[in-house]
Amino acid sequence: MRESMRLDLHLHTRASWDCLSDPEAILERAMEQGIQRVAMTDHNRLSLALEMHRAHPEAVIPGEEVRTKEGIDLIGLYIRHEIPRGTAAEEACRLIREDGGIIYLPHPYAPGKGGSGRYAEALVPLVDVVEVFNARLHPGRLNLPARDLALAHQKLQGAGSDAHTVREVGGGWVEVPRHENRPEALLVALSRGKPGGTTTPYWVHLASTWAKIRKALPG
Repeated sequence: MRESMRLDLHLHTRASWDCLSDPEAILERAMEQGIQRVAMTDHNRLSLALEMHRAHPEAVIPGEEVRTKEGIDLIGLYIRHEIPRGTAAEEACRLIREDGGIIYLPHPYAPGKGGSGRYAEALVPLVDVVEVFNARLHPGRLNLPARDLALAHQKLQGAGSDAHTVREVGGGWVEVPRHENRPEALLVALSRGKPGGTTTPYWVHLASTWAKIRKALPG
């Protein structure tokens, strides 16, 4: 693809409760991996992503991965206001839309955080982008029905590493035409996007477990 760039549309920083990654180190790793722009999508937190977007306006998409009332995850990209944890999924979609953001459905067929697909058909008409590749999804074949969902409903396709460690950054990506870092420009670019990536080894989940323990320790 001429004049293309790669985006990692789903990853976490130390603002997430299960991650210790320094956001500046994330950007450094991204550039090393040939990723020109990342979406920082911390669990139920937005402030650090907004701070990093201000510091690196071309390299960072601000976002939040909110755990909804139904117990599944939903991502708002380019939002300006944090969505409270426990907001119903349909209401979260409305809030993202009203905030001028992009509604991104991550790992819709993942056990637990994706509801094993139970909410996929109901939510897909409301979203802008379906995540068709998540590098942290195990087994990796659970990405396949997400791709089928996007194709059946003619939705834009996204991909991300879902990185909770710096080493994972860039494990999932979508290649798109080069564009300005604005929501409407991203939507146009994704219409010509090519998702890709490699499923991470299972051990990465141990790093998330350690992050939870470390943050629970005093000091």
